[in-house]
Amino acid sequence: MKVTVYFTNKQDKQKIGYRLRELIKTAITKTLAHERFRKDAEVSVSFVDNEEIHKLNLEFRGKDKPTDVLSFPMWEDDEIGGDVDPALGAVMLGDIVISTERAKEQAEEYGHSLTREVCFLAVHSTLHLIGYDHETSEAHEKYMNATQEKILAKMGLRRK
Repeated sequence: MKVTVYFTNKQDKQKIGYRLRELIKTAITKTLAHERFRKDAEVSVSFVDNEEIHKLNLEFRGKDKPTDVLSFPMWEDDEIGGDVDPALGAVMLGDIVISTERAKEQAEEYGHSLTREVCFLAVHSTLHLIGYDHETSEAHEKYMNATQEKILAKMGLRRK
């Protein structure tokens, strides 16, 4: 399985360097491997500020507040298939939008690094892209919580 991650930085609140982008790609790849996703995949990750994610949260979820991360899956009906990029032959899983401002606030609140928080959000959002939904299923919530911590621990990003 080959995973291609496209990054877009639409904010100027936090520096998003090469190392962090590589760790996010690793987090996404490890999540898909953990879920036994065997197809090549593409994921888009955008970094935004609180103002932008607030607008998106209101537009797409009807929630009038900023959030930490939004997931926009590109497939339907609980079937991993979706659109395939003809150039790469990869399944286009969808888009992840991370508020770096909110991620920094949460990292400080939980007493860990911004790197850990952003990787947590990448794992969390990747699980959403492949069909998990903690808002509608208690079983999904429990599974997502356990899986997120397993993957971060494998990356050396344990909770303090």
